[in-house]
Amino acid sequence: MADESEIRDQMIDAFEEADYPISSPMDLVPALPNGPGTKFEDGDFSMTAMELNTKTSGGDFPYDDVETFVDDVIEDLKDQGEL
Repeated sequence: MADESEIRDQMIDAFEEADYPISSPMDLVPALPNGPGTKFEDGDFSMTAMELNTKTSGGDFPYDDVETFVDDVIEDLKDQGEL
């Protein structure tokens, strides 16, 4: 079982350098350390940024800060049964 707070911390670290506000997932790509292949992993959870984009609703853009964006992604992953 994945630790939700660990995944959240990894996402904040990866997405916090984006130029907020962001208006689409493409605004996040330049900030990612390994581009769309950036992985978020803990326990039995492993997903790349690209997979996040395809397996979640995509969010409610625009986002003014990293915390709100990551909170929505985490909630979406939980709703999808991924976390």
